[in-house]
Amino acid sequence: MKHLLIILALSLATAAAEEIYIRANQVGYFGGGAKSAIAFSRAPMPEDFTVVGASNQVWFHGKTKPITNATWGQFSNHVELDFSKFYTPGQFVLKLGPAHSLPVRISGEPDYESVAHLLEFMRQQRCGFNPWLNTNCHQADGRTVYGPLTNGTPIDATGGWHDAGDLLQYLLTSGNATAQMLLAYELSPKHWYSESYRANHARLHNDPVVHVNALGLPGTNGIPDILDEARWGLDWMLKLHPAPDQLYHQVADDRDHAGWRLPQNETVDYGWGKGGARPVYFADGKPQGLKSYQSASTGVANLAGRYAAAMALAYQIWKNDPQQKEFAARCLKAGLEVYELGRAKEGVQQGNSYGAPYRYEETTWADDMEWGAAELYRVTKEKRFLDDAKRYAKLAADEGWMGKEQTGHYQYYPFMNIGHFRLHDLVDAEFQKLLAGYYRAGIERCVAAGEKNPYRVGAPFIWCSNNLLTALVTQCLLYERMTGDRQYRQFATKQCDWLLGRNPWGTTMFTEIGSVFPTDVHLMTVQILKRPVRGGLVDGPVYERIFSSLKGVSITQPDPLAAFQGEAVYHNDVHDYSTNEPTMDGTASAILMFALLNLYP
Repeated sequence: MKHLLIILALSLATAAAEEIYIRANQVGYFGGGAKSAIAFSRAPMPEDFTVVGASNQVWFHGKTKPITNATWGQFSNHVELDFSKFYTPGQFVLKLGPAHSLPVRISGEPDYESVAHLLEFMRQQRCGFNPWLNTNCHQADGRTVYGPLTNGTPIDATGGWHDAGDLLQYLLTSGNATAQMLLAYELSPKHWYSESYRANHARLHNDPVVHVNALGLPGTNGIPDILDEARWGLDWMLKLHPAPDQLYHQVADDRDHAGWRLPQNETVDYGWGKGGARPVYFADGKPQGLKSYQSASTGVANLAGRYAAAMALAYQIWKNDPQQKEFAARCLKAGLEVYELGRAKEGVQQGNSYGAPYRYEETTWADDMEWGAAELYRVTKEKRFLDDAKRYAKLAADEGWMGKEQTGHYQYYPFMNIGHFRLHDLVDAEFQKLLAGYYRAGIERCVAAGEKNPYRVGAPFIWCSNNLLTALVTQCLLYERMTGDRQYRQFATKQCDWLLGRNPWGTTMFTEIGSVFPTDVHLMTVQILKRPVRGGLVDGPVYERIFSSLKGVSITQPDPLAAFQGEAVYHNDVHDYSTNEPTMDGTASAILMFALLNLYP
């Protein structure tokens, strides 16, 4: 008996010594929505938790809900802290035993904070003129490759956005980013013009939104900042289509990876002098690659569909603006021309690499043509576009990454099919059921995948897992808008909460957003200037096997997050470009996600 008491006493002492960690959304919960955090420990945890305000006043008592069918890494005990029935706006902390969370804010109304901050990151990625650096870069772009013109012929390809931590530029991602920002605006134009945008943000955060002009410099021009940013993408895309039968798709290649420098101090020599012109690849629908690694391109429809969608959306937005009618008409003409290029060459134009095996390996295109055809039908009312959109919708169906453990890099890009949503209100009830069913099938596969981890995160931990989650949240919200069915709202909230701190590492996945956020990111401007930038969505956690297999990926110091690594790893470390590199297109997609959340909190 004496031995038993000693063992029991030692066990209790060990349990008491085990820390409890609480992870919650660090940006904010909407008062009327689902609100939950997660706590984990190596030992059993108390059954009661509280929500505590200033002066340690207890506002809410709750019971923990054990999560028994999944664990993570070193932690065998997980519980959910559900405080959905607590509605009071304000700032609080969650307490469980001796542990407490980071500050948790509950808001009674939509909050545009994140969208404004994400646009800051987009401006930091601008090429041609960069307002964040207040200087020009890459003014010699570019020289044609693979095109109908003699190789090396100069064309104007200045503008657009740098892709991520490097200075490459892709129509593949930029076309999608542009179209998604335009859609974010188109779904609720009045919100972007409303003075409440500025006033609400300033009141909630004591941090007024600084509006910008077309160049991205401080100073309002009367145009919503999201349209200024999308217009930056549109202007570049128009340059990539200099003639009715021509489309270019990429500026520069992985020769770019030659060391750290600011964009204006370009040093790479692509054959036209150090820091000179960069190659501009023509979209011919065939495998390309100037050296070791050829793409597996089969057509141009992936690029063309997204291009047409962006241009048709631009026409819808600016057609009635007396100052912009000519621009709107030019966009529509370009969209119609490029759409026909896609119809003529159905298939994918992938990204090009030079000396490294990594490139964008997109294999899907019907989803893009569906989106393009749906938008063109909206503006032309020509039945052929509606017929095309329905045909492409059936071809695309529910194909995508959802439910898969592994895919090629950007194989199912964009990571959700917006075409189904934009076609939905144009077709009859029976076809509407078909489109909603495609969305539902993908979401259901993610719900099942989420049961394998205590966070209920339904995306595989492959490269850019955060982009996948952003797409998943967006798809859930659009499905709800299409059907009125709210059954996936709580699931979607948990995916979003993961991005905002309800994850093993207790960090948001956006630079300078939240209480704890990525700081040592794989981004040249931040690393060279030691100047943070807000709003960049980092790639996100990957399976450990992926991290250990990549070339040139490492961490620079003992991992301070080692205790929290599990099924997937995340490192706030500059040398881990697999998990901590912000991307332009992921950030643009998150703008659409937050815009939808603000519309339907």
